[in-house]
Amino acid sequence: MLTNLTKSNDSASTRCGTDTAPGPTVSDGSRPYLGHGVGLRVPHYEHALQCGLDVDWVECITENFFGGGGRPMAVLERLRRDMPIVFHGVSLGVASVTEPSKSYLDRVSALVDRFEPAWVSDHACWTHHGGKHSHDLLPVPYTEECLQLVTRNVLRVQERLRRPLVLENVSSYVAYRVSEMAEWEFLSELVRRSGCKLLLDVNNVLVSGVNHDFDPHQFIEGVPADTVWQLHLANHTNRGHYRFDSHEGPVPEAVWNLYAHALEHLGRVSTLVEWDEGIGEWEELRAQQRRAKAVEAQWERGGGCSEQRHPESTRASQ
Repeated sequence: MLTNLTKSNDSASTRCGTDTAPGPTVSDGSRPYLGHGVGLRVPHYEHALQCGLDVDWVECITENFFGGGGRPMAVLERLRRDMPIVFHGVSLGVASVTEPSKSYLDRVSALVDRFEPAWVSDHACWTHHGGKHSHDLLPVPYTEECLQLVTRNVLRVQERLRRPLVLENVSSYVAYRVSEMAEWEFLSELVRRSGCKLLLDVNNVLVSGVNHDFDPHQFIEGVPADTVWQLHLANHTNRGHYRFDSHEGPVPEAVWNLYAHALEHLGRVSTLVEWDEGIGEWEELRAQQRRAKAVEAQWERGGGCSEQRHPESTRASQ
């Protein structure tokens, strides 16, 4: 169930000296299209309250708003009047052996009812076991047994929230010898069995491609295009023998190139820039959002993808 995807921006408060972001639309078929957004982070709360945020939409970390009041909720209420929002969870752990917590889902459901997000997303990973939480997004073995487990948990979540769950591919630094299929094959089958959708993190595809020596283009081309509802763009750190998903600093050229390739395969997809460490001024983040919009506009004009497909393209990074 898609809720209020076209909530109008006509009632948006006047923003500070910037153009007004366009409202959401629906792309060809049933995939909603929100344009280009940013991840909402604490350093930008004041700007959001005083001026609004001159982007198309924002993604909000779900768990940050479980408190039910205070400044975070004031920011969220202000932004929801102006634009679509998406809730993005980090602790659901649909691949954990225990089924999703009822109390956790109740809190997510309350936020969904109150703010009517365009969709709710989380990660295709496990996070907890035996009552202990790792506070990390841990990769899964790509096996039939795990696929059945994740499918059951996703169906439980979707029944409770009454909408498709959108799941993100995580960056990973270890792999399982028992895996029976590639990550993109696992995700594609999960979508088919559960009806969930995908949040394709382009940076994570690149990071994992380098770390596990696969072609990131094959990953992007290996998932069903119409099930990808959102893209993430972010930076990563080159730590010599591996890449680390740091989200620090502007999006690197290798990710921009892979984003252009993703547009060629997937078509127009709602896109969001993440910046979590060393967060700069609002104008810096907005410039990244504007660049994503420009890359899509170039693709729509038929400008094509500038990236050359060769092994070094997976290793070019900042």
